[in-house]
Amino acid sequence: MKPEPFIPEPLPPSDIDWISHIPLIGAANAALARFDGLLQSIHSPDLLLTPLITQEAVISSRIEGTQATMRDLFLFEAGRSAETEEKRQDIREVTNYQKALSHAQERMKTGHLSWDLILSLHVILLDGVRGSSYVGSVRNIQNYIGPIGAPIEQATYIPPPPELLPEMIHNWEEYLIGPEKDALVQLAVLKGQFEVIHPFSDGNGRIGRMIVPLFLMEKNLLSYPAFYISAYFDRTREEYYTRLRQISQSGDLNGWISYFLNAVRDQALLNITRASDIVSLYDSMKGVIPQVIRSQYSIAVIDALFQRPIVSSTDFMEISQIPPESGKRILQKLRDAGILEIIREGKGRNPSIYQFTKLVQIVENETST
Repeated sequence: MKPEPFIPEPLPPSDIDWISHIPLIGAANAALARFDGLLQSIHSPDLLLTPLITQEAVISSRIEGTQATMRDLFLFEAGRSAETEEKRQDIREVTNYQKALSHAQERMKTGHLSWDLILSLHVILLDGVRGSSYVGSVRNIQNYIGPIGAPIEQATYIPPPPELLPEMIHNWEEYLIGPEKDALVQLAVLKGQFEVIHPFSDGNGRIGRMIVPLFLMEKNLLSYPAFYISAYFDRTREEYYTRLRQISQSGDLNGWISYFLNAVRDQALLNITRASDIVSLYDSMKGVIPQVIRSQYSIAVIDALFQRPIVSSTDFMEISQIPPESGKRILQKLRDAGILEIIREGKGRNPSIYQFTKLVQIVENETST
């Protein structure tokens, strides 16, 4: 028997169990406030948080099946070509995610989170990659979720038919801009409803995860759109999908809300640790690197390494704006001091590639608290 499309109830939901959520609401808001306090204390978040934003793009894309790692991305940016066309496509998907987040950040400085912004993110996300046939537009076909290549009769979930989407999207946006008792619960509902209506032919999961930091900034819960929640969803992937499925299968929205509040709390605490470690490393390098290189370019060197912790010698000169001869001497001194490791020795036209290992280790650690 062919499964039927799921038609969700309009927002706002009428059956949120507010009493049961009170402890998690308090804990999640407190952890998020601590993280925002840290963000406000960081002098240059665009610089220091760039590696974490890169890792968010990697993990969110990984949930959807890409195999590119943060190291793959940095090596590609440093000039190492992708081994296969599939890996090149994976890297393109991650870089598109980065570009979309950057675009959203700029738009949010003078605008608001809206469906128009979401459509523009979709255009950037799917630019030149798999699934790019319906870029920047709501689907006009009946899609479904199921085993790869399986017919709709074997679908595990069928979202609403396309003719209902305009009304559902309007309802979603009305709830977005309207009031709710708690903003994090409101975000949980919005994220769940977005996944349920599945408005795009492709990219729904990634766009849905991008909405999280943008909403937090929209509601003044974050001063900078840098909440990296995909790592929690990836670590608990089975529960992530189960909780989403239960919204349609049994109407269990409260289970999803509880899961989401736990995600915000736990990931905020992890984000505090990792961002603090990056800030501490940056501060320590301001004491160490000037002593090692004895150069007027010390700050330029530090900033370049935090912007691109895996970098080719050529890109290092370009990012730091250091003259080539001085740059070569500085890279050698940093290597001799153990601050940088060589990943690939330069040969012919291929420049050397270096790694700022301490920063890479902080960013790649997705589970420490």
